[in-house]
Amino acid sequence: MAGPIVRVAALADLHCTRASQGAFQSLFTRVSESADIVVIAGDLTDYGLPEEAAVLARELAALRIPAAAVLGNHDLESGKSDEVRQILTAAGLSVLDGDACELQGIGIAGVKGFGGGFGRYALGPWGETIIKQFVHEAVDEALKLEASFARLRTTQLIAVLHYSPIQQTVEGEPVEIYPFLGSSRLEEPIGRYPVSFVVHGHAHRGRLEGTTKNGVPVYNVSMPLLTRTFTDRPPFRVFEVPLTGASPRETAPAASKGRRVTDAVAS
Repeated sequence: MAGPIVRVAALADLHCTRASQGAFQSLFTRVSESADIVVIAGDLTDYGLPEEAAVLARELAALRIPAAAVLGNHDLESGKSDEVRQILTAAGLSVLDGDACELQGIGIAGVKGFGGGFGRYALGPWGETIIKQFVHEAVDEALKLEASFARLRTTQLIAVLHYSPIQQTVEGEPVEIYPFLGSSRLEEPIGRYPVSFVVHGHAHRGRLEGTTKNGVPVYNVSMPLLTRTFTDRPPFRVFEVPLTGASPRETAPAASKGRRVTDAVAS
């Protein structure tokens, strides 16, 4: 791959609690050694409490590279997501909600997303008012994602979601909860923009990767899934993204400071 390359680390589902002091410093140090930027795909906290966000903010001091994130459903549990966002933003994390940012020349579009199911099994806006409201929430999140793409002018675009836009990466979870793990409506704006790849979390027992119907790679970067799958390395993924617009490829996290170990995996 000729030309400048940006290494992008991705992870999700930290579920930081009030007792997590010191739990993430080593991880964030490894992330900083392995990548140039990092994206975190939601569930930053466990119950969406400001106290949990404050613990995570202190942990983020070990992170030495630019970082962007979206919130997850756990971050909204206590109804204090605005406070959580403010605390993490003050710690240097760009928390996106239909917003976009540019890190090291890479365009990052971020939104939490929502459920509703996939393909022909997706929930439709028919019947009771509360069903229509549920579907409306998914549509709103998809529109926010589209608006975030529209703000970016970079060659490489990355979508950061909490909920999955495709069924493939939630397979492994109980079929009964698929409608609560993502929505095909999130796939629609991804197909209208030149998105390099998508990362999401939420499906702790899902699959590592899949593709949209237009062939855009989608990666499930949930830490519980990565911990079980890659037992010999820390639970995050790293992608080398050429600023020239060539296809990204995955690499392994750095073996030690200043060194990288390249995987055979390429996308």
